[in-house]
Amino acid sequence: MIENKLSNTVIGCAIKIHKVLGPGLLESAYHECLYYELAKTGLKVEKEKPLPLIYEEVKLECGYRLDLLVDNKLVVEIKSVDTLLPVHLAQVLTYLKLSQCKLGLLINFNVSLLKNGIKRVIN
Repeated sequence: MIENKLSNTVIGCAIKIHKVLGPGLLESAYHECLYYELAKTGLKVEKEKPLPLIYEEVKLECGYRLDLLVDNKLVVEIKSVDTLLPVHLAQVLTYLKLSQCKLGLLINFNVSLLKNGIKRVIN
């Protein structure tokens, strides 16, 4: 499945979760629910995927972890914050670069209307 179709599936699942749970929960709750919903679709979903930093010939285990990696193509970073900050966008851009993925979704569930909390990030 190409990245745009994957992102549409992820966004649809996120909207479903947000309609049921609403804003205000911990990030971990949305993370687990989104993982569950995506797994039900039959997509390959990895959660808390370790992401090493490779510098020249050295592989550094820096503790980077992707919230969700969908079909080895789409990075999903989940937040539950009052406001998305530039550092959140920078985090997704870094993950895209290190994972060599082209598309990422930054999803903030702590908003009244979820579409206002979704940012598509392209590498």
